[in-house]
Amino acid sequence: MKRLPVIFKRQLSNYLSSPATYFGVSVFLMTNTALGFNIGSFLEKNPTNLNAFFQFHPWLYLFFIPFISTLLWTDEYKDNTFLFTNTLPVSALELTLGKFLAAWALCALTLSLNFPLVIAVNYLAIADNSTILAQFLGSWLLAGAYLSFACLICVLAYNRLIIFGITLTLLLITSIISSVLDVLSHQAPIWIIDSLVSLNPRIRFSTIDSGLLTLHDTLYFISMIIAFLTATTLTLNFRKG
Repeated sequence: MKRLPVIFKRQLSNYLSSPATYFGVSVFLMTNTALGFNIGSFLEKNPTNLNAFFQFHPWLYLFFIPFISTLLWTDEYKDNTFLFTNTLPVSALELTLGKFLAAWALCALTLSLNFPLVIAVNYLAIADNSTILAQFLGSWLLAGAYLSFACLICVLAYNRLIIFGITLTLLLITSIISSVLDVLSHQAPIWIIDSLVSLNPRIRFSTIDSGLLTLHDTLYFISMIIAFLTATTLTLNFRKG
């Protein structure tokens, strides 16, 4: 793991030097703010937390995560750089973790840019800062789960448009699965429906977004991250072999 910090810094530097990163972050923040004020009715509810904004994060991540994931591996595939990377004394695990952590750090930085909203809530009302902290952590965990899945897609595909399209499609299917299961609720045993619904990341996040950050939900997101990163590492090892 000695080369992990090098890979992390290199990937984070690639993000911070890319105009596409700033475009994606700006669109995410502006869209989230517009939705929170107009649809979430932030100013009309005497707010004590940021639920008006964070409730839209699962849907915004459907576009934001695939967008930033297209910048993860495409440079390695371009101009045979990936073949050169395979000759370096860098393990697949170091590559996977370094790139994932850099992208996850970018998500944390993006979320931190919502600090004006925190200031506004504390100014307008008696803010429930513990709930706000839970909302930030929950959103970051959700982003990590989606991002770990996107990492796997990135090592399976080469083209940025394909990576974006596949990731967006599969994340969208995951997000709407609860609605589909509701339609099938009268045609399958209830315990099966409840079990499948509980696997929906969006449902898990809605619990955290209300201010209830439980160990059970936290472990759910962490286990998803570990599972997809493990699959990514195994895929890289297979290709390297």
